[in-house]
Amino acid sequence: MDALTLVGVVMAIGAILLGNMLEGGHVESLIQMTAFLIVMGGTLGAVMVQTPLKVFIHAWKRALWVVLPPKVAAKETIEKIVEWSQIARKEGLLGLQDIAEEETDAFSKKGLQMLVDGSEPEVIRKVLEIELSIDESRDNNAAKVFEGFGGYSPTIGIIGAVMGLIHVMNNLADPSALGPGIAVAFVATIYGVGLANIFFLPIANKMKTVIGHQVQFREMIIDGLVSLAEGEHPRSIENKLNSYLG
Repeated sequence: MDALTLVGVVMAIGAILLGNMLEGGHVESLIQMTAFLIVMGGTLGAVMVQTPLKVFIHAWKRALWVVLPPKVAAKETIEKIVEWSQIARKEGLLGLQDIAEEETDAFSKKGLQMLVDGSEPEVIRKVLEIELSIDESRDNNAAKVFEGFGGYSPTIGIIGAVMGLIHVMNNLADPSALGPGIAVAFVATIYGVGLANIFFLPIANKMKTVIGHQVQFREMIIDGLVSLAEGEHPRSIENKLNSYLG
């Protein structure tokens, strides 16, 4: 679990609420369901208009990476690849057949199977790089969904503010309606800007960071498998892959 994400959210919200209290404000004044409905409903609708359904669903699945990022066991994987290369030197590439069948990582399993099938190193690299590129593009599109949320919500917040002011202007003769209208106007703006900068944009950026780590990890696997296919010495492979740990 990425504890820094949770700490960051709590700190950001806590600082805002504490600052509001120090200025003499009340938490209740920031709770406006009408403003929340306008901002969240409008933002969600706008993002749904611009995003294909498949990408939209994938984005919410990948959003879990912000709190529960996939494990990148680079050091352990390097040890496995070195072990595979030692086996290949002793028994040949066919000696990796059982290992390929038992491998749990789908990406590594595909590369190992190509090794066992006798594919050329260039072919192995090309096939795995294509798969990596497709996965990276799909995940980056998921991150862009939350960038869309972050881009639209401040604007929708302004729309909510204008709607609140229109309501105020239409009820100038009724003083009791002025307070709620003005409250919705300003709180809608806070919701729009706050959601964008505390949640949506940070989520998108954290997703991109995790995606980058995943891409680098898989590039390391590709280099390891290609080196193995080219018959490099296990020590040489280990030295090459250790550079990814820096």
